[in-house]
Amino acid sequence: MRAPFLTGLALGAALLLLPLAALGDPPGRAPVQPTPGLLTLPASPTPASQPVPSPGQWDAAQPLRLLNRDGQVDELTMGDYLWGVVAAEMPAAFEPEALRAQAVCARTYSLWKLRAKSHQEEGADICADSTCCQAYLSQEDAAQRWGGDADAYTAKIAAAVADTDGQVLTYEGGPIQAVFFSSASGATEDAAAVWGKSLPYLVSVDSPEGDEVPNYHSTVTLTAEQVKKAAGEAGLGADLSGEPSTWFANLTRTASGRVASLELGGAELSGGAARSLFALRSACFDVSEQDGVFTFSVTGYGHGVGMSQYGANAMAKAGSGWRDILAHYYTGAELQTGA
Repeated sequence: MRAPFLTGLALGAALLLLPLAALGDPPGRAPVQPTPGLLTLPASPTPASQPVPSPGQWDAAQPLRLLNRDGQVDELTMGDYLWGVVAAEMPAAFEPEALRAQAVCARTYSLWKLRAKSHQEEGADICADSTCCQAYLSQEDAAQRWGGDADAYTAKIAAAVADTDGQVLTYEGGPIQAVFFSSASGATEDAAAVWGKSLPYLVSVDSPEGDEVPNYHSTVTLTAEQVKKAAGEAGLGADLSGEPSTWFANLTRTASGRVASLELGGAELSGGAARSLFALRSACFDVSEQDGVFTFSVTGYGHGVGMSQYGANAMAKAGSGWRDILAHYYTGAELQTGA
């Protein structure tokens, strides 16, 4: 008989990222109310059927050195770089307003990374590795991925970048750490809960996506031996000599419903550490055991901090503009031209 002992699939109450296919918003979803505080500028959407728009003046004037995954450094403009980031980080089929929000996030995060000078020794400003900076896709590679939709998607993403030319999210005058992730389990996470550092603009907020997200609910199944091997290789010092049903205990959750901490054989680890250890899509999970086999039931994808990309798309489908989306996910941040 199945004996769950860490129950309650976390759905949340009230962060880089892989492109996924977009699906429609569930019917009847109410728009998320925008948070006041962002500066506004007139938008000028460009239908995908029109010629590809040229990058805006601000983005075109900003040089950037990109460290590619093969070690080569390319020099390009901020506008051209942002096109490649948006193409790599968010499905091109998403709503235009979600793509615009993504463009602003990418621009802001780029400026934040430039200030950090983390790739100065390599002669670059930023890299194309999503685990360090942001993913990047060339127009040639994007066209191969998109096939017959390439022309429309190329123009759509170019419009998202051009229509937000130079727009940067700031807090106290500087660019924010505009992190983002794929999908949330009802709410985003506070930065302090994931990285141990509180940031006023990265706090938990409601996020409206749900079962329309591909692989929104996922499972990982591991045998007792696999769990024991993972714990041993991680050097946890866990005592796994007893019955497998006793290995996991004392699970706690954050206010957003993600796992804050748990014990494995008496060794305490964070929800994020457990996510990495067992290759889970997010730290929003439940775990049960039957006959020495553990099943992790997971909701959402990503670290959970900042803007949820599928949440942004759901907001756009419900009528929210890119400014409203950004105001919702980055509490108290302001828009400025450059930073």
